[in-house]
Amino acid sequence: MTSKPLKIGLSPRFLHNVPAEMGFKGKKLQYLEQSIAHWLMTMNALVFMIPSIESGGLLRRGNIRIADYVDALDGLVLQGGADVSPLTYGEIPLRPEWEGDRIRDTYEIDLLQEFKSAGKPVLGICRGLQLINVAFGGTLYQDISEQYEDKLTHYSQDAYDQHFHSIAFVAGSGLAKLYPDLGSARVNSIHHQAVRRLGDDLAVEAVSVPDDIVEALRWRGPSYVVGVQWHPEFHDPGNPELLNGDPLLMDFLAQAEKSRANGVQHIVSQAV
Repeated sequence: MTSKPLKIGLSPRFLHNVPAEMGFKGKKLQYLEQSIAHWLMTMNALVFMIPSIESGGLLRRGNIRIADYVDALDGLVLQGGADVSPLTYGEIPLRPEWEGDRIRDTYEIDLLQEFKSAGKPVLGICRGLQLINVAFGGTLYQDISEQYEDKLTHYSQDAYDQHFHSIAFVAGSGLAKLYPDLGSARVNSIHHQAVRRLGDDLAVEAVSVPDDIVEALRWRGPSYVVGVQWHPEFHDPGNPELLNGDPLLMDFLAQAEKSRANGVQHIVSQAV
């Protein structure tokens, strides 16, 4: 990596109905979860949350566009959080509590498409993997426990970041090459939704053991778009039983470095 830190954009979580005790009466919050930001910082990346860009109302954002953020940043991470809305992939929510966050979905899909079009890498974590699958035309199980047979327990509110299960890497995949000495691994994976129909031009790179739920995917196209269902940012680096997230993060940042270098070369060639 160069001496100049990479600038990584992090999509925000949205809180549309803020509890009164938080002191933000009538307002909405956009925020990030600390662990994901700190995980990115372990490799000396600068992290910037990308607030949503809307029009109308009392918002005062000038003429800022998503493209302006894409120009300024070297890569995008889609963090976890609320369900992807079934409406986003053409279904009706089977339960009111599975309605998800359609507003966040549309914004993150716009972010993903802009970074992809610019050739800058995108990494999806948990919900981020699901969002990538939907953005490429795929669908989700609205709830694994009700819609998928022979399933593991993939979600535990009580255990949360201490809920673990095994995954297996698909032979020959990008992740298998990042972890050449591991056929399988143990990860923190907490989700009640999962990939159902795989999106167009996506390849599965890891599945849960033994129920084969998709746990990682990658776009087959010319730029880097990768999603993992687990939370590498929750893994204790001192615990040898858990998958080390460093190779994944280093691979993503190497792609960001490459896209930055290509951008500089393009600017120089235009100047000449």
